[in-house]
Amino acid sequence: MATGTHEASVKKGVNIEIVSIIWMVIEAAIAIGSGIIAHSLSLVAFGADSVIELVAGGVLLWRLIIEVQGASLARVKKAEKASSWVVGIALLALAVYIAVASIVKLVTHQGAETSLLGIGLAMASGIIMPYLSRAKKRIGSEIGSKALRSDGSCSIVCAYMAWIVLAGVVLTALLGWWWIDAIAALGLIYYVVKEGWEAVQGALGQEDACGCCHD
Repeated sequence: MATGTHEASVKKGVNIEIVSIIWMVIEAAIAIGSGIIAHSLSLVAFGADSVIELVAGGVLLWRLIIEVQGASLARVKKAEKASSWVVGIALLALAVYIAVASIVKLVTHQGAETSLLGIGLAMASGIIMPYLSRAKKRIGSEIGSKALRSDGSCSIVCAYMAWIVLAGVVLTALLGWWWIDAIAALGLIYYVVKEGWEAVQGALGQEDACGCCHD
């Protein structure tokens, strides 16, 4: 790829990452806020995952900006590795929290209330994140960035999580199933653990690791 074309693609990567970070901020705020109000564990967990992805996205944005500026990436790789550990451990801890909280809610028969805001957020995220995923993977391939391609994989996982949350809040709203929120939250554990383990693998330098942490 010609230098000029490569630089243009890196700038596109910066722009798409900025859009992604803005959406993560909105997603986290609405999911956590509406989840607390509605006592919805699945929404709060979804928002917590968005906060963690926001941290990883911020590190990746820094990495792209430095490449745009033509600086060495050696120091950024160290920061990405440290971020991998933080993100990976945080995600695995989140999975443990979801499991324990879900079991407690099932045992005590605690159900979530209807959250129209949560339904709207999950629908929007389920539409937006696949678009961001495709854009990140395409640009990552253009500039040879495994980190950006991995971030695209994380974005599609976020979409899967949104669809699970949507199913939970819709069934709660329509059928009043008190237990479905805890079950939906348990359904998120697979994706949270998968992201967390891939981030840890990235910190350990595994070649095929996801987690948006190495290039």
